[in-house]
Amino acid sequence: QVQLVESGGGSVQAGGSLRLSCAASGYTISYYCMGWFRQAPGKEREGVAAIDMYRSTKYADSVKGRFTISKDNAKNTLYLQMNSLKPEDTAIYYCAATSHRNYCPLVPSYFNSWGQGTQVTVSS
Repeated sequence: QVQLVESGGGSVQAGGSLRLSCAASGYTISYYCMGWFRQAPGKEREGVAAIDMYRSTKYADSVKGRFTISKDNAKNTLYLQMNSLKPEDTAIYYCAATSHRNYCPLVPSYFNSWGQGTQVTVSS
């Protein structure tokens, strides 16, 4: 019953910004951990950022200081603000949800609901 729909992807030049959104239905994001993952061609899916029900956040080292995960509980929507984008950020970005409340490791196996993904392409 959980449905996650990402939006906001696109093509930008290095140094640019994008904000991704994840609209959730059949699931109240305020009570659980949520995360963003990405997968580039030929690479395994990797964790980008996560936020728990208390708004504690976690980031991959590669995006710290550049990306910010946040949520609007009233809108039941998760966001990823992406600044200072680099070509290596190019990937399909996925929104993910889990039943965990306060432990959100950036590991795909801990998340059991996924969106369809949105493409982010960063040119040099």
